[in-house]
Order: sequence, then structure tokens, then C-alpha cells
Amino acid sequence: MKAPIADLADFAALEPFFRIIEQGVDGLVEPGHFFDLLAEDITVDYVVTVPGYPRHVEGRSAVAELYRPYGTTIVLDRCFDLAVHHDPTTGIVVLEYASEGHVVGTGQRYSNRYISVLTLRDGEISHWRDYLDPIAVFDAVGWPPR
Repeated sequence: MKAPIADLADFAALEPFFRIIEQGVDGLVEPGHFFDLLAEDITVDYVVTVPGYPRHVEGRSAVAELYRPYGTTIVLDRCFDLAVHHDPTTGIVVLEYASEGHVVGTGQRYSNRYISVLTLRDGEISHWRDYLDPIAVFDAVGWPPR
């Protein structure tokens, strides 16, 4: 049995992200909250990301701790435009989706597009490769400073 992730309210800024991932894997993994979909020993590789963000994370609780402070920087207002590609032979699911939100400190609008490549094992997500547009993040947070 998985240990529960404490204080799900800490992750309110990511609710639209959680819901679109849950929708994308609906019927392919055991149902539940986003964190319940992740294997305890999940590995996550952020292939295209931003400076200072880890490239590799191991373990469900480590993913939760990485995401916990997200709302101090960016709050997602919605995620949309979901496309799901599933290969039942390999257990690979590719999710394409978009997000819109805002930067907490400035109110600057944020939008991005993502590709998440998920490997399923025993009704859970066991590996995640994530790709995003880093320029969209830089523009939203004003990096580099001008």
C-alpha cells in the first residue's frame, strides 16, 4: 500500500495539471488522485526543462516534494488540448497537452505546451519523460532580467 501524500491542499496550484493527467490515463491505470497513479519507485526525467530544475527524480514522494512549492511561482488556471497516444503492446502512453496560468509575484500570464511519455506497469505510471517549452517559462518569469 502506498503512503499517502500529505497536505494535498499544498498542490492546489497544480490541480488543472493533475486533472488532465488523470483524464489522459483514465482506463489505463488504477483510478485515483494524480499521486496515486505514480508507482512508489517511479523515475521522472525532465528532458527539456529550465535551469535549476532537476533532470532526474526518483520516487513518488520525491516527485511530490518537487511539486509542493510550485504555487509560490506559478498557478495553473487550466490545462487543455489533450491528445492521448497509447501503445498497449509496450505500455507506453504519450500525452500532449497545454496549460495557461499566471506568475504569482507579477500576475504575468503563463502558457506552455507539453509532451509527457509515460511507461505503465501493473496499473501505475512507472517512468515519466517530460518535455516543455523552456522559453515560455523564461518569458513568464522574466528571465533573464532585462
